[in-house]
Amino acid sequence: MQGEPGKRIAWPQTLAAMREDVLRAEHLRFVREAPHGGVLHCFVLDCSGSMLAGQRLALAKGLLVALFDRVSAARDEAALVCFGGAGADVRFGPAVPRWWNERWLRPVGGGGGTPLGSGVQRAARLLERCASAKPAQQRWLWILSDGRTRDEPARPLDADEVVFIDFERGTIRLGRCEALADAWGARLVTPEQLIG
Repeated sequence: MQGEPGKRIAWPQTLAAMREDVLRAEHLRFVREAPHGGVLHCFVLDCSGSMLAGQRLALAKGLLVALFDRVSAARDEAALVCFGGAGADVRFGPAVPRWWNERWLRPVGGGGGTPLGSGVQRAARLLERCASAKPAQQRWLWILSDGRTRDEPARPLDADEVVFIDFERGTIRLGRCEALADAWGARLVTPEQLIG
């Protein structure tokens, strides 16, 4: 199967796009050249009560440690927005992570409702400020959630790439992360696809 000349296929993203379908040209994703202005990875973590079930929040926090390690190794910037209960707040960044470990993330707790709209709005304001200060920087928005919300926020204008990491489990699935990813033209992955 032919790809774009001179570009390498990004297999994890390609496999996530194809899901259980047969590989077709529209599934292909390619390794992007590093932008000259660097990259900001804004992570939006769902800390609601539903994420406490089945250790989903613990899994999300462990995945965040690994993702922050990758960001640090690439000398990119990161930010962390946590939402749950009554609102959302920025817990880290934007900055290049100098160190990141479980002890720093352990105090992030969960409980209450799922104000996804507040989390996305808080991230959108952060991305807007960063776009104004560093227009050449590429901005990635990562949303880690089980989608147990009725909120249907708009896609932030200053997010160049959006990835939903879907933590929904169980036999009765609402599929809200998938629906939002489709509406936003975003990628949808499971934690296992990023860990594996």
